[in-house]
Amino acid sequence: EAGHHVVCVDRDEAKIAQLSQGVSPIYEPGIEAFMERNMREGRLDFTTHLAHAVRRSRLIVLAVGTPSLSSGEADLQYIRQAAKAVGKAMNGYKIVATKSTVPVGTNDKIRRIIRGETDEPFDIASVPEFLREGSALQDTLHPDRIVIGADNERAAAELAELHRAFSPNIFRTDIRSAEMIKYASNAFLATKISFINEISNICEKVGAD
Repeated sequence: EAGHHVVCVDRDEAKIAQLSQGVSPIYEPGIEAFMERNMREGRLDFTTHLAHAVRRSRLIVLAVGTPSLSSGEADLQYIRQAAKAVGKAMNGYKIVATKSTVPVGTNDKIRRIIRGETDEPFDIASVPEFLREGSALQDTLHPDRIVIGADNERAAAELAELHRAFSPNIFRTDIRSAEMIKYASNAFLATKISFINEISNICEKVGAD
């Protein structure tokens, strides 16, 4: 929507085929109209070929799942796999930004994984998302704040410029602070929900509304 060329990558061929036909596999109000318009204007593509997408892009966004293991830890296998594949495909300077919810220190691991696969220059950044299901599209286009965690001035400046079209509320931090901000945001939301549920229970007991 901001005029950039975006290539979306997934290993699931059926999902990519569906997206390429303008059909969204998730429900978000209005998303298919956005997809259709940007595909028609040549700014949005879908592919299963990660290496091809990496080579034609300057900014790589890692947005893979990090589900919880039975121990409560985040399962980072998918983000490690993605980082390794990105490193193998490097063909020049790239900014690799993580949007996945990851424990503090994960981007340091991503940096080491990529460096183990390439001698090309790159910078790592953490750009956490604060999206709500059912309003993710609007939250993306009209966010209340944008957090950019980067240790390199060039990467931070490019990411700030990229996001300036969506919000003037851009906060620049170091990478670990950005990772922590995401966890703090999630935990605070859970705290608010738990708190108001307890208030509701009290209301029922005392006859208050």
